[in-house]
Amino acid sequence: MNVYLAVVDTLADWQIGYLTAELNSRRYFADPALDFNVLKVGISMDAVRSMGGLVHTPDLTIDALELQQDDVLLLPGSDIWTQPVARPILELARDALDRGHQVAAICSATVGLAQLGALNTRRHTSNDLGLLQQTCLHYSGQTLYRNEPAVRGDNLITASGLAPLEFSYEVVKMLKVWRPDTAKAWFRLHKTRQQRWHHELLASLS
Repeated sequence: MNVYLAVVDTLADWQIGYLTAELNSRRYFADPALDFNVLKVGISMDAVRSMGGLVHTPDLTIDALELQQDDVLLLPGSDIWTQPVARPILELARDALDRGHQVAAICSATVGLAQLGALNTRRHTSNDLGLLQQTCLHYSGQTLYRNEPAVRGDNLITASGLAPLEFSYEVVKMLKVWRPDTAKAWFRLHKTRQQRWHHELLASLS
């Protein structure tokens, strides 16, 4: 099982920080020995720079990507998703959704998907419904829009750029690498900062 993180210029570091840290560390995995990888996929093999100034070098390009059944393609926010340079990755994501593969997109990545019409028949959210209606020529999915921090509709997760925690929670549930009780306690701990959830998180691992 692999998570493929699309690394593009101006990648929004904070929107995937919870997720990449937990998936890379495996500290809450139900099976720490699981054959699992987080791989960086780029438009090319050229290094890119995030909004935070971190440099990411892709492990592979989109041309070499072959999604398997349990894999997830992860699209973080970025300034480039409405630009022509990003279209190959967005088309890859749209086609992956159509074939039943799992895709998770946050913030402006959802806008890019809307521009391609990929959200028209799927439950979704974004930063703002009005923005999608005003700026996305091929968007007609307003009846499936949900005004929620993060939404899962079958094989697609979408989230507002202000909801990295909720986004991460939905992705780990989709991946099923944590026990349900672990995911719930982890989310509640970060959401409420109440000590009881730390105890429940630790108890869920035994």
